[in-house]
Formats: sequence, structure tokens, C-alpha cells
Amino acid sequence: MNIRAIVFDLYGTLVDVHSVRGRCEALFPGQGAALSMLWRQKQLEYTWLRSLMGDFADFDQVTRDALVFACRQLALPLDARSEQALCDAYLRLTPFAEVPAALTALKARGLPLAVLSNGSARSIEDVVRHAGLGGHFAHLLSVDPLRIFKPHASVYQLATDALGVDRASILFVSSNAWDASGARHFGFVTAWLDRGAGHFDELGQRPDLIVAGLDAIVPWLDALGRP
Repeated sequence: MNIRAIVFDLYGTLVDVHSVRGRCEALFPGQGAALSMLWRQKQLEYTWLRSLMGDFADFDQVTRDALVFACRQLALPLDARSEQALCDAYLRLTPFAEVPAALTALKARGLPLAVLSNGSARSIEDVVRHAGLGGHFAHLLSVDPLRIFKPHASVYQLATDALGVDRASILFVSSNAWDASGARHFGFVTAWLDRGAGHFDELGQRPDLIVAGLDAIVPWLDALGRP
């Protein structure tokens, strides 16, 4: 392998989508975990369904729609003020503990780093800035110009075009097995961050590397460079 660039998924990979759980719990005591889980599940489903329908709405709208559904499903009284507070919380997600130092170490190896996300351009910029990760990336790439979500192949092509690197020389890192599968099918080298899922999706693909945290990628890359 000749890795010349690294591309990261954002949500669930670099930042913890369930760091909104505390805000959910504050608004709906006893329901914070359930709301966070269902909200994320429907958010993902809506990106896939809208892609199949050819009816794009940006990630901010998808996130809001998923929240409305989740609250309705859980019989939670979501007023306009609470809805906005929770959507705002999704722009201030907490990075996973090992991420800042791992990104610093990866960047020090001279490889360009990029984010490729289903998020809107605005939400990606806000999340990365609030997480304190803004100085690490050469590119923050959104699906907005394409009006379709991952795992469509055209989204992964955005990274090869932006970085000017052949797909076989890009390491793509995601904690979402469906995303890692799409990237592997496209032709990226893939690393799956198993953040508790335990099992990789059965989509005809297997990641090149499975790790429990982003920091484990650093020694793996170093080993690739050894004779």
C-alpha cells in the first residue's frame, strides 16, 4: 500500500453523535439515551431514503426531520424552542478522546488530511470548529454540491478530485460500517473504527484495517513504511 492521503468521516468517527444525550436528557428526563439513539437511526435512514428517492434535502434539514420523528415516536412534547436547542447541540458535538492527538500525529507524518461528510458545508465547518479540530484538515468536503449522500460513489470521488490522489492511495476512515463498505467498494483503502458495534455489515466488503480508536492508525501507517 502507498498511502498518500487520509480522508475521515466526521459523525461518529471523529465526533460523538451521542454527546447530545445530555441535552436530550435535560429536556426530556429519563428519555435522553432513547431519543439520541432513535434520532441518529432516523437521520441515517433519511439520508439513504432521500438518495434513493432523488429528493435531496441537506443534512441540517434531515437532522431536524429525524428529531421531529423521534420525538413523535417516543411521545415527547417537542416545542420550537427545544427543537432549535437540540439542533444547535448537533453543531457542538464532542470529539472522541483520542482524536485530537491522533490527528496531530497523522498530520506530522506529512499526509494531507480531509473530512468527507454527509453534513452540510455549514454544519461540517461548525462541528469541526467547535470540536477544536479545524487546524488539521486540508479540505472539509460536503455532499451539498452533488445533492446525494454517501455511500453513493460520486461522493467518494469528491475526495480523489480535491486531493488529486488516486483512490487506491487514499486511506478512508469511518466508524460507520456501511460507509466503510461504500468506500471500499469505490476503491479506497479502508479503516473501520469499531466504536462498540462489534460486527461489520454484510455488504460484500471487508475493511483493510479494524481498530478500536484513531490512535491505532498511527503505528499501522508507520509499519507500512518499514522494509
